[in-house]
Parts: sequence; structure tokens; C-alpha cells
Amino acid sequence: MFRLTSRLTAAATVSLLALTLTACSDSSDQTTQASDSAAAVVSTETAAAGVTSEITGAIEAAVEAPKADGDVDMAKVLEQGSLKDMVLGEETAPVTIVEYMSMTCPHCASFHEENFKPLKEKYIDSGKVRFILREFPFDPRAAAAIMLARCAPEERFFPMVDVLFQQQRTWATAPDGREALLQIARLAGFTQESFEACLTNQKLLDDVNAVRTKAANEFGVQSTPTFIINGKRYPGNMSIEIMSAIIDPLL
Repeated sequence: MFRLTSRLTAAATVSLLALTLTACSDSSDQTTQASDSAAAVVSTETAAAGVTSEITGAIEAAVEAPKADGDVDMAKVLEQGSLKDMVLGEETAPVTIVEYMSMTCPHCASFHEENFKPLKEKYIDSGKVRFILREFPFDPRAAAAIMLARCAPEERFFPMVDVLFQQQRTWATAPDGREALLQIARLAGFTQESFEACLTNQKLLDDVNAVRTKAANEFGVQSTPTFIINGKRYPGNMSIEIMSAIIDPLL
């Protein structure tokens, strides 16, 4: 179902390949929650140019929407949990997309680097889609990264997620993950003290884990990214053409 992008494949080392093959899918030990102290664990972890709009439209029209992986009660999905939902778009939008992602998942990074911007421009900014991003960390570094995004001022949440995905290979496989994340956090305005306070915030870690547990137990989320679109579950990174094939009939 998942395929590595050619860019990641070319750059992968043996250790990175191992992470890539496991980080985005569930496994037998995934019911174990992230460490009680994300900070402690992190610190110890060693379209060619010139295509006309007519051709583009024809290509998009030719894409067939994938079959949903299952149905989900959207009212339950949208129930507010202990963590405030991070949302883009109008509340009255006819389509709601909830993405469950892990910050160390290369497929999630690929979606946000390649497909999220056109999704935002075409559907979110135009009032057609309401987009909600939710945590589904597969490992302590993923939990630590999303905690830092949560600790940033709310208006910086999505920009920080973007930066963390763009620099994923810098911090996700670094010998000293804590130090790598600290350098990124400093650029977002964190001090040493606020960085440590965030990663030792037990309630925040518990809330992040609760989001993941509910998604797995109640909504059938097993891998990342997984998108729930108006009550239909779609696992895996999807291009803007494929997402358009799903969204357009719902408008």
C-alpha cells in the first residue's frame, strides 16, 4: 500500500530504511504508549512545465477515486477530546478531512511536502474543505516533535509541523534526537527552559497518546497517514488528483 519516494530511497541508509519500513504502520508492540518522559527517551536514543489547464483538467478527471477502507461515524470522529483540534478552513465547509499522522513517518512528510499545499489552495482556502490534523505517533521522537508543535503559539502550529516534516531526516534519525529537535525548536522561539518544560509535560504526552488510542480503537486507524473524509477512511499518502476525485463528488 505504501511506497517510498524515489528521493528517500536514494538517500536512505540501512538504519533509515529500517525506520521507513516500520514507522508508518502498526506493529504488535504499538499498543505500548510513548515513554513517560518524551524528553528522557529522546535524549538517550542514539508535471512537466508548460502543461495547459485543459490537459491538467483532463488528467484530474481521468483519476478514479479509491475505494474507502471502511466507514466511520463522523460525529464521533469530530467529538472534542482533551486536546484542542488544530483546524484549517471554514467550519461550514461541506467536506471535512481528518488526517492522523506520525511526525517520523516519511509518507506523512511526503504528503505534507508535495500534496498539502495544492489541497490547501484548491479546497481549504476556498471554503470547500475543513482540515483537522491529529497525532498518531509511532515512537517517542514522533511524540516529542508533535508535543513541541503543540507547545508553540497556536498560530505557529502548522508552520512548525511543516518545518519538522521538511527537516525530518535531520532529527528523526540523528544520534542525538533531543539536540536536533532543540535546534529546530530554537528557530521557533523556544528557549532551553521552554523546550524542557514542553517535553516533560506529562499531561500533554498523555493527551497525545489518548488521541492515538481513540483513533486506533474506535476509528480503525492502523497506519499513517490515514485520512477520514466525511465518514470514509482512506489510509496512505494520496496525490491531489486522487484527493480531488474523492472530494469533488461531495461538494
